[in-house]
Amino acid sequence: MEEVDVEPVVTNISGIRPGKRMGFAWGPGDILVYETQNKASGPTGSGCAFIHVVRKDEDIYSPILRKLFNESHHIFVGLQTIKDDLPSKSKKPQFVSISRNYRSVIRACMEELQQAAGELLTKYIHHVSILLAIELIWNLCEVLFIDAAPAGSLLLHLLDWVRLHKSDVDEKAKGVLQSDSPAEHRDYWDVVLSYVLQGRLEDTRKMLMKQAMLQPAAKSMYKLMDSLLSKMPFYNPGGTQTLTEFDVKWRNWHEEVDRYLKDNSFASNQHLEVICKILLGDEDVLLEHKELLSTWYYFLITRLLYCHPTVKPTELHYYAQSSMMMFLDSGVPEPLDSILLAAFEFDIHQVIKDCSIALNNWWFVAHLTDLLDHCKLLQSHNLHFGSNLREFLLLEYASGLFTHHSLWQCAVDYFDHCPEFGRVYLELQIERVPLDTERKALKVLRICEERQMSEQVRSICKIMAMRAVRNNRLGSALSWSIRAKDAAFATLISERFLQDYCAKGTFSDLDLIDNLGSTMLLSDRLTFLGKYREFHKLYGEKCFSDAAKLLLSLMTAKIAPQSFWMTLLTDALPLLEQKEVIFSAEQTYELMYCLEDWTFLFHSFNTNQTQLALARNLASAIVKEGTMQT
Repeated sequence: MEEVDVEPVVTNISGIRPGKRMGFAWGPGDILVYETQNKASGPTGSGCAFIHVVRKDEDIYSPILRKLFNESHHIFVGLQTIKDDLPSKSKKPQFVSISRNYRSVIRACMEELQQAAGELLTKYIHHVSILLAIELIWNLCEVLFIDAAPAGSLLLHLLDWVRLHKSDVDEKAKGVLQSDSPAEHRDYWDVVLSYVLQGRLEDTRKMLMKQAMLQPAAKSMYKLMDSLLSKMPFYNPGGTQTLTEFDVKWRNWHEEVDRYLKDNSFASNQHLEVICKILLGDEDVLLEHKELLSTWYYFLITRLLYCHPTVKPTELHYYAQSSMMMFLDSGVPEPLDSILLAAFEFDIHQVIKDCSIALNNWWFVAHLTDLLDHCKLLQSHNLHFGSNLREFLLLEYASGLFTHHSLWQCAVDYFDHCPEFGRVYLELQIERVPLDTERKALKVLRICEERQMSEQVRSICKIMAMRAVRNNRLGSALSWSIRAKDAAFATLISERFLQDYCAKGTFSDLDLIDNLGSTMLLSDRLTFLGKYREFHKLYGEKCFSDAAKLLLSLMTAKIAPQSFWMTLLTDALPLLEQKEVIFSAEQTYELMYCLEDWTFLFHSFNTNQTQLALARNLASAIVKEGTMQT
């Protein structure tokens, strides 16, 4: 979205005066802060109260986060074009693709913030942590709700989810591998165990080979572990193997690992024995490595991998609840924990509710809810005041965007796709957009015209027309009044044009007047202005006969302001005094009638010269017409 407007002025809050208290009024994007009288202390003196505007949602004023809002706006608009009548099966890949597009925008914005955080740590670190949580939640919702992975595939998706959001092991592994002796590095076994916990068994095998080379005596033990790791089956959704066949194969492998543990094959090597216990899903051993797991949901996925690889979506809630209780012990869950648990319990509405409370803006819940609604997952949830959940959140988000000097343009599309109340919200919000420049006013006007918002169109045009009049820009004022179809204002400005002409002898803004076309019919005075200018063009082109005919019609139509009548008579004189007869006898009589009427009304008219010119023209016209008849 093009940003053409300047940053708004920020009002800082000064100290509250003695004897005063603070009151607050909340708007869609700001807080209004004002002083109130402390009744207990009584009057403390006169003076006007101070009113301050405080920004509630600072995110929209961050240049980097602004990219998030702009890019996601384009994705949102594209999502609305997917037709409802398409079969759900054919739409699912589109919805998954759109969800990933949203996540890619989040990640790109987060990476840019992380780079900026090096210079402005305190300013951006909060945004980074919020975006990390948003991406984590969105990705999980994509797996569980949008992609709706079935048993078998579900665990593979959850493994990818953990690996994407627990990437610190790669940084640690990089440090180990770049050292002179990786197998002797202090972080070596942490990296190996982290790989095992994430199910990255190929990486585990490569890392263990480095240790085996240092311990020739234990070569057979490492070879046995390598064999177990290589044989661990993973479900292939695109393969021919059924889920039941995979489950049998996995159980056989699991029993083989258990046999080697029980016969003490790894008893002489503490680290390999721990790996063996992890492969068996030993919960006590897993919990001993809380530091490497770091979160209960990482623990959950590792537990599923090595205990329940064919877990069904309907079973997730049980394992999620027990994993959180085991991992946190007696600790109190954080808001993020509650949100993720609600997702694992497939309680979409609770996820949205908790996110609305925990996060600092409406961006996440508005876009995720919109996508879930398109997936037909929220159809039954309406709010008590008549709107559905999707529309309520979109309205709140778009209302916040409208407080920004540039993002308000994005907000329009969100309102457009809220069928219940979007139109009403847009009408109210569009009136609050400051018309700082003519270019911005034209943008607002175009939006209103495209949506046939006639009242707002008239209001904008009238505001701009009055502003132009105050700045003595009559052409702009006339253009705005015509666009508003405001006949009264067009009449007023047309009279100003005529007054200027009388004072200066020339017209300003000739291009506008010359191209009025059918718009001149908006008012009699505007019609007169356009036709009078046309008369001057005909006269300048020496089309005297047509000019005379037009001038006479302007006189007899009585649409000229009375103050201009004498000017019309004066314009007739050069035509009356041409060597060639321009006005016919009949036209001359009509001119005389006009002169007589106007003289009767305005005794101050000096008509001697005009009367003589009319008499001479009449005589010449009679002679010419008589000659032509004979």
